[in-house]
Amino acid sequence: MYNTSLRIVKHEAEAEDIMQESFLKAFTRLDSFQGNSTFGAWLKKIVVNRSINAYNKSSRQQEVAYTDQLKHAEDDSIGIDQQEEQQNPKVRKLLKAMDELKDNYRIALTLHLIEGYDHEEICEILDISYANCRTTISRAKESLRKKIEAL
Repeated sequence: MYNTSLRIVKHEAEAEDIMQESFLKAFTRLDSFQGNSTFGAWLKKIVVNRSINAYNKSSRQQEVAYTDQLKHAEDDSIGIDQQEEQQNPKVRKLLKAMDELKDNYRIALTLHLIEGYDHEEICEILDISYANCRTTISRAKESLRKKIEAL
């Protein structure tokens, strides 16, 4: 869930906050869980929606630069996914190229390719039409291809 949020908001502390808030929201509203999907899918949808809302809110506000004094210190709590991302040069290249995409392309591709949402779910999450979703993902893939070739 943390990685999902981090890929959208691109800020570690913000992703941690979103993850914790999402868990709290899920557990306080557990009675509204209808069982139409797995609990994990329901929770992931909460995380994605909160991440997108936080990202949109922060992009509207002017951000102040923050430097973490411990950022470069050795951290034993790095997850397996993050360790693999840091060690594999192809994964680093892909993630670097994804970070350089326009925001709507990056979010749509993250939801589709990394998180595994289908077009209908992405339409619902991003509140866009089906045609717009397919076009956005197609253009995002093409833009990603060009960025990877340039690296």
